[in-house]
Amino acid sequence: MNTPLLDVKGLRTYFYTGRGVVKAVDGVNFIIKEDEVFCLVGETGCGKSVTALSIMRLIPYPGKILDGSMLYKGKNLLKLSESEIRKIRGREIAMIFQNPMNSLNPVFTIGYQISEAPITHFNLSRQDGWKKAVELIEKVKMPDAEVRAKTFPHVLSGGMRQRSMIAMMISCEPNLLIADEPTTSVDVTIQAQLMHLLKEIKEKRRMSIMLITHNFGLVAETGDRVAVMYCGKIVEIGSVKEIFREPMHPYTQGLLRCLPIGFERKKQLDSIPGTIPNPINPPPGCRFYPRCKYTVEKCKLQEPLQIDLGKGHLVACHLCGG
Repeated sequence: MNTPLLDVKGLRTYFYTGRGVVKAVDGVNFIIKEDEVFCLVGETGCGKSVTALSIMRLIPYPGKILDGSMLYKGKNLLKLSESEIRKIRGREIAMIFQNPMNSLNPVFTIGYQISEAPITHFNLSRQDGWKKAVELIEKVKMPDAEVRAKTFPHVLSGGMRQRSMIAMMISCEPNLLIADEPTTSVDVTIQAQLMHLLKEIKEKRRMSIMLITHNFGLVAETGDRVAVMYCGKIVEIGSVKEIFREPMHPYTQGLLRCLPIGFERKKQLDSIPGTIPNPINPPPGCRFYPRCKYTVEKCKLQEPLQIDLGKGHLVACHLCGG
């Protein structure tokens, strides 16, 4: 549990648009350990998905990874050639994308698409690849696997499409599975089933999962450690138990106050005032200061450094001594 699988340091991914440079990910540091569920949480637009796409080296134009390192088993993913990263992408690091309908090809059957990765990476025949696809469809608990394998994506429900994506991503038994908001397109009952399925697969295959979500409820149920992201930066990292027990950053505290815990005793849910700042022109100093009720002059002038509070609990806040 203590061995780092992926060590990300100083990651910066910017988008060069006509309106200016969007600093989507701006100096991010975190470690994902072997056999753990690492959660990345934050509001929409904070840079979570761009962080995941950077790890996969799938940043679309006009984006560019400017700086940093991503050490996977000692190899810096940013230094690998395109052919070298293709051998890792899908085989050792796989990603479940946010919208399965946009990720699945509408003109090919589910079975054909699931079979592609094992055929490519393991040199299987088309027939053996198809058998593998049917087995995987059964493993993600879709009924009538043979029938589902011959089905096109548009025929399936949202939950079935998401299960198909999971089957596709685990087809090569990756060491790290990145799940980007894997339950947003399905109802609460299906959400619980999908998360139970992912946990089950993780335990059987002893892989690591990077769960990207805005839902702290999912974090509490499934996560081992969590990183809280705000406007392109990580403001707090720690074990899920520690973060829930004693959140130190005002933004983390605000997110947790927004949870409907004991809602029957509240007249309304708490909220964080204001909005995420423009990533083209973020405020100087701490990016959260315009929304923070504890702001002091130092917050407006100087960017807080990440400090270690012990037991792997890191926070970037001047109020904590940074």
